Amino acid sequence: MLPKHLKTVVGLVSLLLGFAAIESRAMEIDLDSAWRDYANRQTHLEPAYRFPHARCFGAAALQYDLPETLLLAVARGESDFEATARSKANAHGVMQILWPDTARHLGIHRLSELYDPCTNIDAGARYLKELLGHYNGNLHLALAAYNYGPRRIPVDGGAIPSGANWYSGYIYRHLNYVLGDGEAGKPVGDALYSELGQSTLVTFGEPYRAEAFVDRLEQQAPALKLDWFRRGTGEFEVVMTYADRQEFDTSAKLLRNAGFRID
Repeated sequence: MLPKHLKTVVGLVSLLLGFAAIESRAMEIDLDSAWRDYANRQTHLEPAYRFPHARCFGAAALQYDLPETLLLAVARGESDFEATARSKANAHGVMQILWPDTARHLGIHRLSELYDPCTNIDAGARYLKELLGHYNGNLHLALAAYNYGPRRIPVDGGAIPSGANWYSGYIYRHLNYVLGDGEAGKPVGDALYSELGQSTLVTFGEPYRAEAFVDRLEQQAPALKLDWFRRGTGEFEVVMTYADRQEFDTSAKLLRNAGFRID
């Protein structure tokens, strides 16, 4: 297996120049409708991989009557399943529970508890369930509030901060990865998520630039498996994922053809 992260060496400048002026996705989607479609048609689907902390996610989904794939999508976007993740905003663990306010609201009074995966996942699921109740089952608004706080997201959906709207789309992208692009009837994958490779292509200070970078590459090479993650440093990391050396080599070739080269 290749190293988890590979350094970018050449080819970045020309690609950056191609999208530097882009501040939002090339094609906007109606997130409210997209989440409603998921709620109506896809919540029964199984995850495409065997993700870390599977027992914890399964228990939380059952306890709070939530789709397991939703919890997995939030966890992948928040921490990429890292139990010890900590953000600059003082959010902690797999589901990035804010300390101390949100944690204490959820009955957690010791910071160390947030580093136990099952405790953290249970707290995140409980908070999502509470927010869904507050927003009458609207996933788009509940996720916006998970990121920005319910005081800043009106129940009627009006005047949502752009960053909160972006977060909803960010988690929706991770949901598609968790679902394996939502293939109906697809069985649980035998592949362990932890065994997949990730190569870092570039890191940005703004989420919109990471998103635009991925959009540009995907337009040129649709077969690439790309994603971006919000890291605890406050930066946004674009990665290429692959299952084995052969898939890495194929993806590296596609990247070179698109004007981006890695070693």
